[in-house]
Amino acid sequence: MTLKLLSLETPIVEDLRQDEYPIVLRTWRHEPLTLATAGTHFGYVFEGQAYLQRGEDQGTLNQCYPLQAGMFFCLPKGGTLSGVGSCGLVITCLYHHGWFSLGGPLEAAGRLAYINGGTNSVLIAPPRLGDPCLHGMYLPPDIRQTLHTHPSYRIGIIVGGSGKVETPQSVNPLQPGDLIVIPANEAHRFYTNADGLTAVMFHPDSDVGFSHHDNPMLRRTLVDGISAVSLPHLHTPLPEC
Repeated sequence: MTLKLLSLETPIVEDLRQDEYPIVLRTWRHEPLTLATAGTHFGYVFEGQAYLQRGEDQGTLNQCYPLQAGMFFCLPKGGTLSGVGSCGLVITCLYHHGWFSLGGPLEAAGRLAYINGGTNSVLIAPPRLGDPCLHGMYLPPDIRQTLHTHPSYRIGIIVGGSGKVETPQSVNPLQPGDLIVIPANEAHRFYTNADGLTAVMFHPDSDVGFSHHDNPMLRRTLVDGISAVSLPHLHTPLPEC
């Protein structure tokens, strides 16, 4: 598999069930999109006013959340996306149990330093070490990024600015509404035009985040001045999953 460039202009179903991190990527455009009860859905509203209805099995019947362009969400279990004139993407992580959250609209700049003058923000953080996450990526005008790879695939949507993405096999122009699927370990880099480039990027895994023993509540619980993280006899037994 090589880098794939898609567009919100046409319906998309990209099935990565066979990957190490199985997901299904789908888009909606003006028509409602039903979200399955299995897994957790990460979504971004690219355009228009959308409405997120949570599934009945969550005890939240008739809870409907308006989402404007630039907002993002994490929805465990099922629901429905609708909104005439709206469009965006949803990435369903088939075996992940996230927690319900809404955020945005997307800010104008990232809060963390990235590479080559770029910044990023963690939009939906991994609840635990290893879990999937969603990021905003902000690249400044007129840069040529250092060629690099990622240890797992990346899925992104261009939401502002313009430029191109280069791999050893191809060079593809980028504009708002384009979607990118970058395979694991695929060498690539972004070039930006005078208006820079902003993207929302999904990562299926993480190597930072909290764990049962790297836990801010546990670390800041002191017994005679000693952090409870250093007192294993006090630790709650780990759950099975």
